[in-house]
Order: sequence, then C-alpha cells, then structure tokens
Amino acid sequence: MANSRIAGFFKLPKEQKLAALQQQTDLNQQDMLAWDNGGLTYENADHMIENVIGLHSLPVGIGLNFQVNGRDVLVPMVLEEPSVVAGASFMAKLARSTGGFTAKSTPPEMIGQIQVLNIADMEQAITNVNLRKSQLIEMADGIDPILKKFGGGARDLIIRRFDQSPVGPFLVLHLIYDVRDAMGANAVNTACEKLAPEIEQATGGKVHLKILSNLADRRVTTASCRIPASELAFDGYSGEEVRDGIIAAYAFAAVDPYRAATHNKGIMNGIDAVVMATGNDWRAIEAGAHAFAARNGSYTSLSKWWKNDAGDLMGELEIPMAVGTIGGATKVHPAAKAAIKLMGVRTATELAEVIVSVGLAQNLAAIRALATEGIQKGHMGLHARQVAIAAGANSDEVDVISARMVEQKAIRVDLAEKLIWELRNLGAKE
Repeated sequence: MANSRIAGFFKLPKEQKLAALQQQTDLNQQDMLAWDNGGLTYENADHMIENVIGLHSLPVGIGLNFQVNGRDVLVPMVLEEPSVVAGASFMAKLARSTGGFTAKSTPPEMIGQIQVLNIADMEQAITNVNLRKSQLIEMADGIDPILKKFGGGARDLIIRRFDQSPVGPFLVLHLIYDVRDAMGANAVNTACEKLAPEIEQATGGKVHLKILSNLADRRVTTASCRIPASELAFDGYSGEEVRDGIIAAYAFAAVDPYRAATHNKGIMNGIDAVVMATGNDWRAIEAGAHAFAARNGSYTSLSKWWKNDAGDLMGELEIPMAVGTIGGATKVHPAAKAAIKLMGVRTATELAEVIVSVGLAQNLAAIRALATEGIQKGHMGLHARQVAIAAGANSDEVDVISARMVEQKAIRVDLAEKLIWELRNLGAKE
C-alpha cells in the first residue's frame, strides 16, 4: 500500500523523486517515461485533435500526505500556478491527524437532454410519453451492452415542461443513465439519438437538441474533513484564531457572489489539476461546478466551513464530478494512464472522491492564507521564481534573484532584469 507521506520530497532531485514514487506504487520504468517527455508524441496528438502543429507542456507535481477513506493516495496534479501543490499537500498533512478525508458519492448517473419542439397538444404529448416510459427506458437500456454488462444503463425518463421561451412552449426529456466508470458523454449522446424517433412519434413534435448535460447534479461527490484547532496554529496565530478566520472567510463567500467566484476558483485550482492529470474533461467539470454553485438561484460557495462542539474546524465540499477511468484520453494518453495507476484508483467513483478531497484541501489552503498572513506572503516566493525565469535568469541565478525580489517586496520583470544585470556585471553577492 502506498504511503503519501514522503518527507523532504520537494528537496529531492528528479531521479530520486521518481524512485520514491516507484517504491510506493507498482509503477514501472515505462510508466515513468510518460512524465519524462510529456507522454505524447506528435503522431499520438495528431489523432486526438485537428490541425496539430506540436505539443504544449505543463508541470506535473505530486500532491502528498493525502488519505481518502482510510487509504493513502499520491496525487498527480497538472497546472502552471505556483503554491497550489504545496498548499494542498500541507492541508492534507493537517487533516491526517484525524484520518484524512472522508468522501462519498451518489451513483454515476448522467443526464441526457432531448428537446422537443412544435408540439400541438402538450398535455397529450406528456400522457403519451408516460404511457411509453417503460418501453423507452428499456430501449435506451439496451443500446450499450458492454455498459449494461457492468451494471450500467438507463434508469429513468423525466419530463420537463417549458411553457415560456423565445420559441414558444416545448418539452425536455431527461434520460437518466448510469455510466459506471465512464465519463459518459458518448454513451448518453448515443442513447438520446436512438430515442429521438420514438419521442417524436409519442409527442407529435420535432426533436431538436439531444445531448448530455454537464450539470451532473445526480452524480455528486462529497468530501469532508475535521481538523483540531491545535493543528491550525502557526507563526503567532492561535489555532482558534485561524479557525475562526477560516469560518469568517467562508461566510463572505457564502453570501457574496463576487467573493464566491474567487473562492470557488481556488477550489477548482486543486480539482482541475487532478482532472487534467488523469486525462478527463476539465471544461465539463468547471461548467458543472459553477452551475451547481448557482442551483438555488444565486451563486455561492461550493464548500462549507464551521466548528463542531469540540471546537474542531469542520469542512465539506459537495460538487458534481463526472470523471471516468475508461474511454477518452484516460486510455489514450500515456501520462493519463500513468496518473490513474499512480493513484491506485479502481473506479471512477474512487477517482472522483480523491479529486474532491484535493479541492477541499486546496480551498482550505487558500482561505487559511487569506484569513491570516495574506495570500501574497506564501505565494510571493514561488511567483518570484517564475518572474525571474521570465526575465532571463539562468538556473544558477533564479534563487538569488527571486530572494532579492521577495526581500524588496516587489515581484516585477523590470526589477528582475535590473537584478540580473547587477548580478552579472557588478558581481553582487547574495
């Protein structure tokens, strides 16, 4: 079993980092090569999208210290923003004292939408669909025999009526489809298309759009954690002070959509990074998350933070999580396959539960910083390194230039360029 608590991991040279991962997992040398060169050749890429001219790389970091439902998980994260991997890893370390993260999921049911226009008699159309409902579900259920073999298939057909719209009244039928370990877009879209002629016959209308919805509010994952106040104390801040600051920061996001947008962006920093690493559709996850945040009529926080009777900090994140471990890039991209293998997840549900746990950890990291020392202090050093590189610092100069910018509390390319010139021409010492 993997141990996600690897002390001093960030200090190790690349080869030792990879060796440490291999020691904790069943990854082989071929798996490791997927991260050595980005895992993708031009020929592979040319078959994935259109008009391919080359490849674009992003860093892969490892989220450490994560325990999800009692199991240690090493979490691959792909993104360009500094401090996210470190922040999530540190919060996961704090959560370990009480067993890490607990996560649960609803069944992996996706929604396929079938829009029906030009209906002469709405009441009769609804009656006809209800009379044929069992037959329609059975028809959809038999469309994907492989999915059905593994326990998936059609579950329900729900009628929604819209009497007021720019094109007049219409019906929308929601096909509820259990997609098991797939993300589900292809299976659901195929099922909707197959049902379209039958729906037209039943309603007397014209089927227009027939497509999966990315508001996957029947496929929701919830992650939670409990952190004793004593674990939150640092740098002169008491644990209770940090705890109360975190809760007040959450309260801001709960009532104000302007703050909630940035609050939720911090959550998605962690979530998107794992979704990308595993070859899943981060645009679909983003769309579903933000729609879910506004499901009650106003945009609000996706997470909740409060204290229990013992004074511990309690956190919970509930979010639609339509990810897969089969199909799409998860089986085509070598780095995505290696990421799934590294995590040791066997099902899409397990993957979703790890991803949402990372989102909760990253949310905690962001609001803890905001509620205490401010977001810039911890972020500044990592951002300074990027600015130093952008200004032309070589590998031997980056640490010196970034340290001097942090010391001057000014992280700018023009200052970095000036410091580089001084270092090279005046022989300035650190």
